[in-house]
Amino acid sequence: MHLKNVSSFVLFTLLATLLFSGCGENEKTPSGNDLPARPDFTSSLPLDSLNLPPGFYAHTFAEGVEGARSMAMGDKGTLFVGTRNANKVYALVDEDGDFRADRTIVLDTTLEVPNGVAFRNGSLYVAEVDRLLRYDNIEENLDNPPDPVVVYDDYPDKFHHGWKYIAFGPDDKLYVPVGAPCNICDSTSVDERFATITRMDPDGSNREIVAQGVRNTVGFTWHPETGNLWFTDNGRDMMGDDIPPCELNRVTETGQHFGYPFCHGGTIPDPEYGDQRPCEDFVPPVQNLGAHVAPLGVKFISGPMFPEKYRGNLLIAEHGSWNRSEKSGYRITLVKLEDGQSVSYEPFIDGWLNSENQTRWGRPVDMMFLQDGSLLISDDFGNAIYRIGYDGQEVAAAH
Repeated sequence: MHLKNVSSFVLFTLLATLLFSGCGENEKTPSGNDLPARPDFTSSLPLDSLNLPPGFYAHTFAEGVEGARSMAMGDKGTLFVGTRNANKVYALVDEDGDFRADRTIVLDTTLEVPNGVAFRNGSLYVAEVDRLLRYDNIEENLDNPPDPVVVYDDYPDKFHHGWKYIAFGPDDKLYVPVGAPCNICDSTSVDERFATITRMDPDGSNREIVAQGVRNTVGFTWHPETGNLWFTDNGRDMMGDDIPPCELNRVTETGQHFGYPFCHGGTIPDPEYGDQRPCEDFVPPVQNLGAHVAPLGVKFISGPMFPEKYRGNLLIAEHGSWNRSEKSGYRITLVKLEDGQSVSYEPFIDGWLNSENQTRWGRPVDMMFLQDGSLLISDDFGNAIYRIGYDGQEVAAAH
């Protein structure tokens, strides 16, 4: 059951690992008297519209970050943020450690759809539509960034689904998706990299295809124990309001095919291409998501802050529909897992969309867990980065 959250928040102390223990039957639930008072950060956004589970709260880590999309954390605590339409890459600096950015630095305005950002060994990697760039020693040069090194510049230059989410995997490879250049088409005859997830060494060498039949993934992560790649995929349009579903998928073997353009959701043949290959040929989703919810960021819940009952499950940022007669998505959802299989799919945070009048004030994109266990969420419509924390209080004090 969700409770209304207000825009105030708490600055967690070094006692967090003791206070934020889980809420199971045999676990101590923190009481309000055991916790520090929530400091008061104001926001220009209607954060009191957000519905969160009991004991959770939200505040803005940063506002005015136009088009905030993918996020990556530097070794020295700089939060790097890519954009899709603003053509900017940001560096957000929290100088006093209060979980609110004190400086917002625009690193570059000359790039072409710099959606993807990743960080490795002091260098910031940025993905454009057809290029991968690297900014070396970036945290020492935030006010005077170096010219980027071109890591690779031969990805397809199609803008349709051309924006890229990138991340380094546990194998130290850089993972880069290549979306299908259309709503529905068999694009692999043009370039085998379309509708795939690829990977390469950090210097751009040894490129290979990891997963096929992936229409448009804009978020992936790795299971903390198995190391398997999990990713969201956006379903095709123009089949109606309620089909096909978007998907949560898992790669267990290199080269697996996940169905696009022949099959959707594991069981729905495509009306144009479904007669060419049966759905049984492909890896089915771990979980079918809502149609047109536009799932982007995905993260396994980890760290010391969230209650134990949440850990090991998945959060998905649903960016929200653009052409459905009644909007869907615009929320963070929780996929509960048992033995690697989904057992439920439910809202975790919602309220960016007013379902009654169909107005929206935010669209979640990417997520990142901080070292203290709190969660950052980027929003390219509200132009903000939110921080979600847990302190065990059932009802927040009035703002």
